[in-house]
Amino acid sequence: MPNGLIAEDSLRPHPDGLALKLTIPWYRSLWLSSVSTLRLTVDGVEIPTDDLAFDIDGTRFAIAELPQQSETLWFLQQHPLLVARLDQPVALGEQHEVEIFGELRLPYMQIAPGQDGGPGLYVPNIVRQSFTLAVTDTDAAPLATVTDIAPPPAASADDPFQLGLTLYSASAEFRAGWYDFDGLLDRVAELGIGPGIEIVASQVLPTYPVVSDEFVAQWRAAFDKHGFDASSFGANLDMGRRRDRDMTPDEEFEFSELMFQGAKKLGFPLVRIQSAKPELLRRLLPVAERLDLQLAYEIHAPMGPNAEPIMKVRDTYAELDSPLLGFVADFSSTMHSMSPTLLRAVERAGLDDDALAELQRIWATDATMQERQQEFIGYLKGRDFDPGRLGSFAHLAFNMHGHVDPREWADIMPQITHVHAKFYDIDENGQEPAIDYPELVRVFVEGGYRGYWSSEWEGHAFAELGEVDPLLLVRKQHDLIRASMRAVQAAHV
Repeated sequence: MPNGLIAEDSLRPHPDGLALKLTIPWYRSLWLSSVSTLRLTVDGVEIPTDDLAFDIDGTRFAIAELPQQSETLWFLQQHPLLVARLDQPVALGEQHEVEIFGELRLPYMQIAPGQDGGPGLYVPNIVRQSFTLAVTDTDAAPLATVTDIAPPPAASADDPFQLGLTLYSASAEFRAGWYDFDGLLDRVAELGIGPGIEIVASQVLPTYPVVSDEFVAQWRAAFDKHGFDASSFGANLDMGRRRDRDMTPDEEFEFSELMFQGAKKLGFPLVRIQSAKPELLRRLLPVAERLDLQLAYEIHAPMGPNAEPIMKVRDTYAELDSPLLGFVADFSSTMHSMSPTLLRAVERAGLDDDALAELQRIWATDATMQERQQEFIGYLKGRDFDPGRLGSFAHLAFNMHGHVDPREWADIMPQITHVHAKFYDIDENGQEPAIDYPELVRVFVEGGYRGYWSSEWEGHAFAELGEVDPLLLVRKQHDLIRASMRAVQAAHV
């Protein structure tokens, strides 16, 4: 799976024995407290845990200490070392059989809150990898990008939507260091896929959740250079940052307020929020009013606008009656089939044709997300297939793909203030094979939506690094959206 801890260039010489250059096995930065377990086997011999150390920017932690490090951020572009003590250090050019096992939990993906002051239950991410690696002191070179591409079709003043993207679309490439922040924005400008720029704060901020003055200066210089427009600031709520308990209500407020302040410093008009608890929103609304920020709760797969939890948010909005409250529509909610990109990934992880068919059958039922997850995990275990071989995707295959009717977005259209134009692939006919974009465009044009559609390629969750160029795919998706907009307009003339 692409959420690996190590790659072909990871094995490094080290005076203690050896070191593995680690990559964070997720698309955003995580606290070191997210790491539950790290185990390493070299040439068939498991290294005792006491002989392993985690070195991040020169600070060493024992593996057993990691769950307590809730104040130390593992930034997406950092590559700490897993150092193993050996009797004899490895030498450049040697080859060794390396097996690594890692278990993490995702602190903002809460399955169930804690009880009686204890910790909640969070989505796990399990990584198992086996490689024959050569000892090297050189990083692998990034793949070359395509530069010879026709300019995009000109935007029209009559287009109902403005287009842009979330930088999340290039998560894997940014994580691997193929782009620094300025280089990523240069590539976006080169392909003409602005002007709207959305960020996930936990992904791009080295000082997350704080926006530093240095980052503000870098951001403004890039925007002045390319003429971009800040569209949406993606804020997470890391309820499980500590391992011993969930965040308290005061901590939820303070964490959110920090990110609101950062969004304002960067010039964003809108913050995508992750929690719509009534008591939290009541405390945050005065902050949003002072900073002149819209707050938009994301409706994401597997839920749609009329799901019971979303109806509760709609009731809260009606009670608070603030023009600053709205929704982000994420098109993962309204898919007609599972993404071929996901199916290829789980097939690579070992699912056979029968398992793939069962996965799709269970996904298409009307059972709750948790019920479908448990039915599929039970099916795998019944076939003696370890669900851990799928990493987090035994769970996330259902979290990330919803099958709500696209027409339901019309029920809340006046409250939709931003769109995540989620997609996974563009086929040879220029269409998204699992999401009906012409129909979504029709629903939003006829519903009167006039904000940003922010392209969000999430195929990086399943595709191998370098398998595709995600920013080129965004260009193709923009072409699809523009063609669909103009077809709807022509039909109404």
